[in-house]
Amino acid sequence: MPSSNPLPPKENALFKRILKCYEQKQYKNGLKFAKQILSNPKYAEHGETLAMKGLTLNCMGRKDEAYEHVRRGLRNDLKSHVCWHVYGLLQRSDKKYDEAIKCYRNALKWEKDNIQILRDLSLLQIQMRDLEGYRDTRYQLFMLRPTQRASWIGFGMAYHLLQDYDTALRILEEFRKTQLKSSFDYEHSELLLYQNMVIQESGALKEALDHLTRYSDQICDKLSIKETLGKLNLKLKRYKEAELYYKDLLMRNPENTMYYVKLQEAQQLSTANEKLNMFSEFQELFPRALAPRRLPLTFASGEEFRILVDKYLRQGLHKGVPPLFVDLRSLYKDPEKVVVIQRLVLQYVDALQKVGRFSEEDSENSPKEPASALLWAYYYLA
Repeated sequence: MPSSNPLPPKENALFKRILKCYEQKQYKNGLKFAKQILSNPKYAEHGETLAMKGLTLNCMGRKDEAYEHVRRGLRNDLKSHVCWHVYGLLQRSDKKYDEAIKCYRNALKWEKDNIQILRDLSLLQIQMRDLEGYRDTRYQLFMLRPTQRASWIGFGMAYHLLQDYDTALRILEEFRKTQLKSSFDYEHSELLLYQNMVIQESGALKEALDHLTRYSDQICDKLSIKETLGKLNLKLKRYKEAELYYKDLLMRNPENTMYYVKLQEAQQLSTANEKLNMFSEFQELFPRALAPRRLPLTFASGEEFRILVDKYLRQGLHKGVPPLFVDLRSLYKDPEKVVVIQRLVLQYVDALQKVGRFSEEDSENSPKEPASALLWAYYYLA
């Protein structure tokens, strides 16, 4: 619906330039064009121009003036979707989201098919967790732009958030069928992963596994495929298959702590000794990796803990790792481990001062530690 107070061609061209300046963040130029329109006595109270001037002032941090101009513009043109939309944008900038939604709805009374207003409304609805309202708005956008990818995804996501998984999957599947093979790209890959996530959340784990296997050649993110296959096989209690996936993932990234946790589940390890043996294998396989040496310290105890933490501390102090204490701080919840660590570091300081090694019992043929090792030992104790 056109404005209830339309501008003649010359002023209308200036108004369009105000909009362009706002989009390009050329706020001073936008104010100049607004002044040219408002300086004409005939259009001194033109509602939409006043509203856009207020919006521009808001972007420049002149909030009081902004509200004054926008409200003045709204009073002069209550039937303008532009005035209501701008007022909503001001309310949103002040985090008055409920008021902003009311303004957007008023704007839609006068321009019900305005794409930008509908998008802004949907964003606030999802932020305020108005899921039913979000679904209705996404439906309107879908009907207005049925060929756009975002329309399909947004519409399907609305049902997903409402936990209506069957409807969400039907929408996503219909959209997938419309995709041409020549158009398969990273976005299509992400669509398939999202579709798989919805299937998982619906509780159909076997179907999710079959879906991922069927479309794996169309998914670009091979890491996500392996992680999801490992997770699904684990949930389906296919432990052997899950074990293979997590071992493969650890070969790719031996520092990912979650992979070790999941591998323990897949191997059904329950005792501390079983877990220590598993980590021992990975320590040999990845001698430079920190995770397989750090994680056992969490559950090891007694003499086994002393041996492991001794080796870990020596390596950290030798290299001069500043966040070594931060790394081990979680172990300080256990009083016994605190005593062991404290005793070891004090022994290091004493031995480094006397013989330049971490222990007086170390072989004299072994190379001495760098002078910085003593400094880092003091730093740790501090």
